[in-house]
Amino acid sequence: MNILVIAEHNHESIQAATLNTVMAATQISAHTQGQVHLLVMGHAASQAAQAASSMAGLSQVIHVDGPPLADGLAENLATQVHALASAYSHILFPATAAGKNTAPRVAALLDVAQVSDVTRIQAADTFERPIYAGNAIATVQSLDAIKVLTVRTTAFDPVSPSGGHALVSVASAVADSGNSRLLGSEIAKNDRPELTAANIIVSGGRALGSPEKFNEIMTPLAIKLGAAIGASRAAVDAGYAANDLQVGQTGKIVAPGLYVACGISGAIQHLAGMKDSKVIVAINKDPEAPIFSVSDYGLEADLFTAVPEWVAAL
Repeated sequence: MNILVIAEHNHESIQAATLNTVMAATQISAHTQGQVHLLVMGHAASQAAQAASSMAGLSQVIHVDGPPLADGLAENLATQVHALASAYSHILFPATAAGKNTAPRVAALLDVAQVSDVTRIQAADTFERPIYAGNAIATVQSLDAIKVLTVRTTAFDPVSPSGGHALVSVASAVADSGNSRLLGSEIAKNDRPELTAANIIVSGGRALGSPEKFNEIMTPLAIKLGAAIGASRAAVDAGYAANDLQVGQTGKIVAPGLYVACGISGAIQHLAGMKDSKVIVAINKDPEAPIFSVSDYGLEADLFTAVPEWVAAL
């Protein structure tokens, strides 16, 4: 049977996490010989569906348009996926906030077990996923007829967003479930690159001491490197940085080409979110900080001196 990937989009273009999820789907299709379809749900999102049709690895893009899908409410998205699920052996979501919100609802509607944070495809029914904050890897076999997976996107290379020629088809939208409604939203504006898609990330920890110092130290470095800004959970809990900047097991999982950790001790939950980075640089005045155990380059120094000197030298 075929494999269905649930697209994330902004109604105009496809989000980067979808490209990695399609790669995971193509690896499953190599075992099943099934085709990979992409589901684009929304309202007035035809531009995103057309953009998706050029994505490598897809044979079909299914576009579902309807007002109940406009706000991306998980209850309505799950109902829509459930309506199409019987034609597929696997349903894949990116392991993002949106994917983690919708996938369990789909699994519940199908009465199957969800396999979360898949990092490797062993076979059509066998997958690897990290447990214990990434300190162990579990091999999970699912015997359910329809397998619902969330994919840790940092574990898979993205497919090319161009070069494909998938057929775009239209499916009927389901009625509003009536279980939820959007009362309002506050869109955070950030002139820095998106955290999960950035190739360079600079992160600050609790050692920065205050929101003012966090911005004073981290922002110039991020600007010089063209980097996204991240933060440890301790820094976020202390109010130094916004919640959407948190990197870690309970925040965002990242794997940039360069990760710079400033004043971050290296708690297990933080390491779980960034230890797959290609190059890790740590700046900390504590020589026993756990962050040094995973870093490629470590500088034992006061960040309030070292980081401004680095910025001045760039």
